[in-house]
Amino acid sequence: MSTLAQRPRASFALAAALGLALLGIVVVATGVIVQVSGAAPDAGMPGGDPAPPAVATSAEPEIVDGPASPFDDGNPTVTKLDAGLLGALREAATAARRDGIEMVVNSGWRTPERQEQLLVEAISTYGSREAAAKWVAPADKSSHVHGEAVDIGDLEAAIWLGQNGAEFGLCQTYANEQWHFEYRESAPREGCPEAYPDPTYDPRLQ
Repeated sequence: MSTLAQRPRASFALAAALGLALLGIVVVATGVIVQVSGAAPDAGMPGGDPAPPAVATSAEPEIVDGPASPFDDGNPTVTKLDAGLLGALREAATAARRDGIEMVVNSGWRTPERQEQLLVEAISTYGSREAAAKWVAPADKSSHVHGEAVDIGDLEAAIWLGQNGAEFGLCQTYANEQWHFEYRESAPREGCPEAYPDPTYDPRLQ
């Protein structure tokens, strides 16, 4: 074969080799770009500053309270009540609504932290722990912390429940707290027991 015939083929081979080389560079460069862009969003970039630390959350206890509807399935002050109390409360609220009275839970289940906060506030208000005990129990003895008590927020509803609650097993526990009710299973048959003058007379709190 003549030298003239070989030159076009040599030129073609050289062009093909250069094309493959360029293609390889593009592939490598593309891989680097993909690797960098695929880095975790919170990771620091190579050679740069590290990612900022996560923001610390508050250690403050959650305050769970009302007002809430007795039928509110999204509020723990209602949903964490004792099952017997919650069932009786909802039956009573349904009956009260037929009488044109809307019942509202001002406070039901509480966290121990919330109960202690209320006790501290009561001591500040009444001047001593002894005086505050007539209104607020310590967390380890509170019927609210155990989900066994409910405070009715509206006075008209509290009066209605005081007059009709025994039918549903709901009894006013303390004479000085017209809003505070607890569940007594025997109340529909035997009526509610006499209310204590205030929480300091309650043997459960001694």
